[in-house]
Amino acid sequence: KTLAVGSQLEIDAIDGTDIIPLSHTLAAQCGYSIESDPWGNTKVFASLLGCYVDNQADVVFTFGLRLRMYRDGLSEQVKHDVTETCSYSPWASQEILCDRNYMEMHFFFLIHVEWLHFLSVVTISFPPQVAVAPNGIWKMTFHTPDPKVMLLTDAQRAGYGAMMTQTRLVIRSPYNMAETYSVEVAGVPMEVVSVSTYYKLGSLIVDSAAACPTGGVVFTDKVITWHVPRRITPLISSAVKILETHMGIYGQRLDKTKMAARHYKLSVTESHVVIEIPVGSPDGYYKSHAPDYAYHITYTIEPMLELLWRAENTQADTRYKVLFPITTPLMPRPPHVIDNTVHEQSVFDILLGIFLHDVELMNITFTTRVLTVAECNARGFDVQEHHFANGSKTFSIRVPFSDELVLKRNPDPLTTVYVLPLVFGLLVLPDQTPFPHPAELEASREDVVLPTITGSCDQENFYFSVKYGSQQDNFQTVMLHAGSWRELDIELAKLYSLTDNSTHFSIVVPFTAPAAAFELVHFKSIRARVDLLLLEMLNMWQLADFSLACYFPLTTTECYANGTVTALAVKVESVSNLNPEYLTLRDQSCKPAFSNDRFAFFSFKLNSCGTTRTFFDNVMVYENEIALPYNTGQQSRKGPFTPEYRHTISCYYLLNYTKTMAFRASPRSTNPVADPGVGHLVVQIRLSQDSSYALFYHSGDYPVEKYLRQPLYFEVELMQSTDPQIEVVLENCWATLHKDRTSLPSWDLIIDGCENPDDLYLTVFHPVVADTRIQVPAHIKRFSIKMFTFTKDDAVLKEQLFVHCDAVLCDTTKPDGICSGQCANALRYANSLRPTGSKRGLSAADASQYKKQISSGPVLLSDSNLFWKI
Repeated sequence: KTLAVGSQLEIDAIDGTDIIPLSHTLAAQCGYSIESDPWGNTKVFASLLGCYVDNQADVVFTFGLRLRMYRDGLSEQVKHDVTETCSYSPWASQEILCDRNYMEMHFFFLIHVEWLHFLSVVTISFPPQVAVAPNGIWKMTFHTPDPKVMLLTDAQRAGYGAMMTQTRLVIRSPYNMAETYSVEVAGVPMEVVSVSTYYKLGSLIVDSAAACPTGGVVFTDKVITWHVPRRITPLISSAVKILETHMGIYGQRLDKTKMAARHYKLSVTESHVVIEIPVGSPDGYYKSHAPDYAYHITYTIEPMLELLWRAENTQADTRYKVLFPITTPLMPRPPHVIDNTVHEQSVFDILLGIFLHDVELMNITFTTRVLTVAECNARGFDVQEHHFANGSKTFSIRVPFSDELVLKRNPDPLTTVYVLPLVFGLLVLPDQTPFPHPAELEASREDVVLPTITGSCDQENFYFSVKYGSQQDNFQTVMLHAGSWRELDIELAKLYSLTDNSTHFSIVVPFTAPAAAFELVHFKSIRARVDLLLLEMLNMWQLADFSLACYFPLTTTECYANGTVTALAVKVESVSNLNPEYLTLRDQSCKPAFSNDRFAFFSFKLNSCGTTRTFFDNVMVYENEIALPYNTGQQSRKGPFTPEYRHTISCYYLLNYTKTMAFRASPRSTNPVADPGVGHLVVQIRLSQDSSYALFYHSGDYPVEKYLRQPLYFEVELMQSTDPQIEVVLENCWATLHKDRTSLPSWDLIIDGCENPDDLYLTVFHPVVADTRIQVPAHIKRFSIKMFTFTKDDAVLKEQLFVHCDAVLCDTTKPDGICSGQCANALRYANSLRPTGSKRGLSAADASQYKKQISSGPVLLSDSNLFWKI
C-alpha cells in the first residue's frame, strides 16, 4: 500500500547496529539485486555469501534489510525492517551465480591451521612492506586476457568483492567492468571475468572464472527461446557430465508439474541447454508502450537456469545458476475501431480496443474541441470502460447524430452524410506516455435543404447574405478573387467583414476589392461584378451559383482650369492579362504617376505628352490616348500576348470665357477670440447594422430582432460640433426590460467608463478614425456587446431590451477624473465598482430572481436612449 506508483524506495543493509545504504555500486559489489515492475512491485535478492550476512559455518545465514519509502517527497518516510534466516546445504565444490547486476563465484577452500602454521614457518616469508588482508587474501590478478594485478584494497575500490568464509573463497564482479571481457560461445555472447587470487602466505594461488550469458534469446510472436551453451569453454577445459538441470522463475525452481501447466520446456541438445517460454505466461507481465505515438506492448519474464555438472576424472562438481531477465522487442498492437452504429437510431456507437490494463482514456478530440471523459459523459456521450478476465480492456462511446460536434456533408442534393472524426487521447501508466488514435465514422440519411445566396449594392459596396440550409454551414464558399477562384478563408473573411450567426453569414465587398471584376468603364461610372459559389466540401459539388453586377460612381477623367488633366485607366475583365504599369500616353515617355495591378493614374499638362488640340465653334478640345507602347523593348515584358487597350482622354473648354473675382485685403488689428455663449449640443446613440458602422437602423426599424450572442454595434456621437477640444466619454451604460431608464431589472454594460468585470461577455470598445463622415473622431464612441436577455426563476423573458447610456462631454485640455479617457484610470475604475455586482439597483433578494441569459434564440431590441452631461 505504501510502495505505490510514484513512491521512492531506498534499501539499507542491517549489519548489527550499523545501517548501510545500498547504492547501485555497493549492491553489485556485495551481492544484492533489485527487480521492480513498472507498477512498483519490487523483489530484493541477496546472495547468501554477500556482505552484511551473518554466516554460521556456511550453513545458516541471517541477514536484515531496512526498506525506506517516501510517498510525498523526502519528508514523509515509512520504514520497514525485514530479517530472514536461510539454510543452504550441501554446497557444490564450485558455484557460479549470474545475477542481474553481478557475477559471483565461490569455491570450497579449507586449509588446516596447523599445516598453514608449519608452512609459514618453514617456507614462506613476506617482505616487511607488504600488507596482508585480514581475511587472508593478499592480491588478485585479473586476466583480461592480459594479466592486471591489484591489491585487495585496490580491487575493492574498483568495485570487486572478495572474501573468505569458513569454507569458501568468494569472488564477485559487476558486469561491464574494465577487467571483464566478452566472448562468444556456441553463438551466445557471454561476459567473462577470470582472476587468480593469492592467499596471504604468498605460496597459494587459486585460479577462478565466471562466464555469464548476455544474449542467446530468440523471439517469435508466441514463444521466447533462450539458449545457453552446454559446454561453457571459459569455465570448462575438458568434457563434463551434466548431472542436474532445473528451470525456475525469479530464482525459484519449478517442478515438472508446474512447468507442464505453464507449457515451459527445458531441453538439452548437443550444443545448448534450451528453455522455451510461451509469450504471455502468467509468471511474467505485459507492459504498454507508445514509441512515436504508436501503441506497442512488451512481455517481460525472468527465467532461471540451474545446471550441475562434473568434470571427467574428478569428483569436483560445479553448480551454475543464471537469473536472466528477458523482455521481448516492441510488438505493435494497433487498436481497432469497431463501428456498431445503427443508422435508424441516429447515434454513433464506437468500440475501441484492445488495450492492456495500464492504458487509460484521458480525452477525446473532436473537430472543434477536446473533451475529457467526464465532460463527454456530461454531454451524454456515454463513455464506458469494459474489462476482461485476462486483464485487457476496451472503451466505447455513443454520440448522437444531432450533436454539433458531428460534421455533415451532402454527397447529393438529397442526402446528408453524418461524419464523426475524432481522436482518442490515451495515456500509458505509470510513465505518463500519451498517444493518440484517430477514428472516423460515417452514416447517411436523406434530409437536405440547400443554402441560398442574396445580394445588393449601394454606392460603394456589394452586400451578400448566405442563408444556411439544413446542413448549417457545412459547405465551402469560394469567390472569384483577382481572376481566380479562392476559398473564403480567414484572411478574406476579415477583409470583407464577415459576420455570421446560426442561420446565415454576410460579407461586404467594396467595388474596388480584388473580388470585384470590372466589366465596363464609363466616363462617370464603372460596372463591377462579384461571383460566389457554394460547394459541397467533400465532392466539390456546386450547391449555389450567384453573380451580382452593379454600377458604381467613378470619375476617370478630370480637366482643370489651370490646364492640368488627371486620368484613370482601369483594367477590365476583357483584358485580364494587361499590366497597367506599361501603359503610356501618346508620348511614350509619359508614364503613370501611380499604378498597381488594376489601375494606372496619369497627371499631365495639356500642352505635353503628345496632347492634340482641336477647335469646334466656341469649344476647344484637347485629346490624348492611354495605350500600350508598340516597340521591341516593351513586347518582351508584356509576355507572349499583347492585349489591345486604348483609352481616349478628352477635355472641353469654352473659348473667350472669362471668370472674374475681386478681393480686398486689410490688416487685422487684433487676434480673434471666442466669446462665451449659450447654445445647444446634441448627442445621439445609434445601433449599427454591422461592424462597419456604415449603415444604421432608423427609428421606424425598431424593435429590431436579434439572436442571442449576436454582436450589437452601438455608436454615440456628438452632433453639430466641430470643436476638437471636446471629447465624448461614456460614463455608464446599462440595459433594462422597459423604456424607463430607472426601471428594474437592469444589467450594467459600462461602469465608470470601463467594461463590467462581472460580465462573462465583456463590452468591447472599437476605435474611431477620421473619414469622409467623421471629422473629429473624439466626438464619437463605439462599443459592442453580445445580445442577451433576462431570465427570472430560470424562465427566459423574451421581451424587448432597452439600452441606456450616460455620456460626459469633456474638455480635452483638462483631463481629470472621468475625462481622463475611456477606461483610462484602472485604479479609479477598480475603486468605483459596486459591491453588489451588475444588477443595478436591485436588493439581494430581488437580484437572485433575475439572471442574464445568452444562449441561442431570438430577442427583440428596442430603441435606445441617452442622457448626457457636461
